Amino acid sequence: MLKLYYAPGTIAVAVALALEEAGLAYEPIKVDFASGAQSKPDYLALNPKGRVPVLVTEAGTVLTETGALLDYIAARAPEAGLVPSDPERAAHMRSVMYYLASTMHVAHAHKMRGHRWADQQSSQEDMKAKVPQTMAECAAYIEANGFLGDYVAGEALSLADPYLFVVSTWLPGDGVTRADFPRLDAFAERMEKRDSVKAVRAKGILA
Repeated sequence: MLKLYYAPGTIAVAVALALEEAGLAYEPIKVDFASGAQSKPDYLALNPKGRVPVLVTEAGTVLTETGALLDYIAARAPEAGLVPSDPERAAHMRSVMYYLASTMHVAHAHKMRGHRWADQQSSQEDMKAKVPQTMAECAAYIEANGFLGDYVAGEALSLADPYLFVVSTWLPGDGVTRADFPRLDAFAERMEKRDSVKAVRAKGILA
């Protein structure tokens, strides 16, 4: 069985959602960030980056990075249709995923992970103070450019949707009112009704 190492509230939740959507059995293994488990030798031996998600295959192969894990899941379960067959829609899907990874996730991380980019506490506080602005700007970009239909790639769920849904759950904590972005807000409400979201909540993976 696949093993998913996750921490609640992190982007690893997107991988759990994709696994549920794909119908792939997995064992969720919580990494306790509060106790610093991600920095302990045992976990660093698994993932030297000290981050989640990590997916361990049945063969014992260790896979990391959210986008890579989502693509792996889609390849394991092609019947789930998590990647659009149309090349342009697939490219749009990945463009949203890469934007979330390279821009919006980084903006969010400035709130609690400023030490990754700056040593001075004042610099870290400055980054933290800017998070509501940068995350609102990111949400505005997604609102205007992210959706080709009810979901990112059209009327059917794709890999980008679990990713975007998890990021959307961060907005209130980042000082952004999701209701200010009606398409994004409606998308998040639509996702809440999916069995995958209900399942990961029931498993305690998503609060």
